[in-house]
Amino acid sequence: MHIITISREFGSGGRELGKRLADALGFDYYDREIITAIAAAKGLDERYVSHTLEHHGWQNIPLNFRSSFTGFPPPSSIQTDLLLAQKQVIEEIAKAGKDCVIVGRNADVLLKDYNPFNLFVCAQMETRVRRCMERASESEDLSQKELEKRIRRMDKIRAQTRQLLTASPWGQAHTYDLVINTTTWDIKTLTPAVAQFAQLWFRRNQL
Repeated sequence: MHIITISREFGSGGRELGKRLADALGFDYYDREIITAIAAAKGLDERYVSHTLEHHGWQNIPLNFRSSFTGFPPPSSIQTDLLLAQKQVIEEIAKAGKDCVIVGRNADVLLKDYNPFNLFVCAQMETRVRRCMERASESEDLSQKELEKRIRRMDKIRAQTRQLLTASPWGQAHTYDLVINTTTWDIKTLTPAVAQFAQLWFRRNQL
């Protein structure tokens, strides 16, 4: 079984790279599918699950799966329940034993015992803003300044989330197997090279 995890800066193209990489390698792909699985299991709206896990509230709570809540104000029961459900879904994906790509959600740390190939995708701010503008819906009319603010906020949330859930740093090159700067790359063009590198990495680590 081969697992690829993708951590990424907001707007860097990590999600697109993950999907294209899964298609190129014939791997299963998991991103929003994890939210869908949690929502179905809990009988909740997907938007609510996504909002609770990814955007507000519990990021300010000192929470670590490896330690107790002693001495800290506990998160609400629904927040705790969804966090544990997300962790369980990710672990169940790995236990299924199929080759897969998992985007975000600290899967690289949660699944470290499975020896996944861990990527971190980054890009310069100008490129990230442009990519967000290109993919924005018609209802979104944000200025470059507003987009930069949103990007920095999302990066901050991801860094806080990783620290609180795993007690490990986010975005530090030495904690990943490959760091990819997409600033000057078209994701479609970049994908075959990353796929080849991943295959070499898996062969090398199976020796």
